[in-house]
Amino acid sequence: MTTLLCDLPDGVPATVLQVSANGPGLDEHQLRRLGELGFLPGETVRVLHRGPGGREPLAVQVGDTMFGLRLLEARCIGVRADVLAVPPAPR
Repeated sequence: MTTLLCDLPDGVPATVLQVSANGPGLDEHQLRRLGELGFLPGETVRVLHRGPGGREPLAVQVGDTMFGLRLLEARCIGVRADVLAVPPAPR
């Protein structure tokens, strides 16, 4: 199931599936820049934490690098949560 990066819970590892315009706001240059930063299909990504009030910026790790993303950018990145990598809930 595809989830937008902005909707991924903090700390959950995921795999990038696609980067595409999701409504108005980002142009082709900005989408290409996300790819240049490493947001490419198959890459591992994780939201580390969010800005004040759970909003932006989002601190995101892609590969071994951390970036700050706006919600507008995170809405353009489709991911699949890596459920096998999520630790089981405590009992």
